[in-house]
Amino acid sequence: MDECRSAGQLIKNVKMKKTLLLPGLLLAVTTAYSQKYMTRTANVTFFSATSIENIEAVNNEAACIADMKTGQVVMQVPVSSFKFEKALMQEHFNENYMESDKYPKATFKGQIKDISSIQMTRDGSYKVSVEGDLAMHGVTRHVTVPGTITVKKGTVVATGTFKIKPEDYKIEIPAVVSSKIAKEIEITVNAPMKAANQ
Repeated sequence: MDECRSAGQLIKNVKMKKTLLLPGLLLAVTTAYSQKYMTRTANVTFFSATSIENIEAVNNEAACIADMKTGQVVMQVPVSSFKFEKALMQEHFNENYMESDKYPKATFKGQIKDISSIQMTRDGSYKVSVEGDLAMHGVTRHVTVPGTITVKKGTVVATGTFKIKPEDYKIEIPAVVSSKIAKEIEITVNAPMKAANQ
């Protein structure tokens, strides 16, 4: 009889522990998952300034995911989604320079170096450095990008500006238009992100 009572009590205790353990596990999983922030509408612009002509293109279809616990960042930019003021510029950009049919995406995979300085529990802006591999036009190069991470009301906004040389990515600029295109192109990224579980 006592043995039956003991067995019954043991089963009851196990059930109670499971009941208490399940919400804890769900909370842990949710908390871990919420460390990842993402967007599919990040803004990427490039700007070329010369004495003859300024050229600017805007892309609002970049996808980005950042793990604010580990600092890992991945970004993917559809090349043909850059929009120019002049249709002819856009055509030349896709067909002659970036060859977007052959190389449809530019990607960045890297690491926020100062991730421990970012306090996700309160609003604020943090200067960071992001290092990683930028791949486009069939070439991958290591880059370092100075940026800012802003935390506000549960959202994360990552911004940064850096420069690249077209020749470093085997992007050939014909001599006839070389004076109209800067030797270094300025790239600006603005990525407002929300927690991946929202």
